[in-house]
Amino acid sequence: MIPDRIIEQGTLVTDGPRASVEVRIPWYRALPGSCIAGAGLTIDGVAAPAESLRWRMNDVEFTFDELRTRTDQWWFPTDSAVLSGDIAVAGDGDHEVTVDLTLYIPYIIISDSETLHIEEHDTKTMTAKKAVAA
Repeated sequence: MIPDRIIEQGTLVTDGPRASVEVRIPWYRALPGSCIAGAGLTIDGVAAPAESLRWRMNDVEFTFDELRTRTDQWWFPTDSAVLSGDIAVAGDGDHEVTVDLTLYIPYIIISDSETLHIEEHDTKTMTAKKAVAA
């Protein structure tokens, strides 16, 4: 696993009450969206509410409930996804950003009814940028 490279340095963006960060897959092979079991986003010790979290990959945004059945959307090791949530980023300067990520690895069977799941975490310090209106 590659946990120290989950968060893309310098990608913390604020857009009103929401914040987002780009994340990379901590695995060496592509995985379908259905294998992205969940994530958490914490900034300066404050966690975004789970119901506010959104996952964007391939220019499509999903809730984690929507991802559970998405075998048509793939996350590739060369692509960043965007994790966002309702979390206010206070003030200028550096912020501590933590991403928690849970993935299922469908082709590694560890028992008769269970596939491997990995839980990875990464923390980086970075300055927030304001979102640019499109």
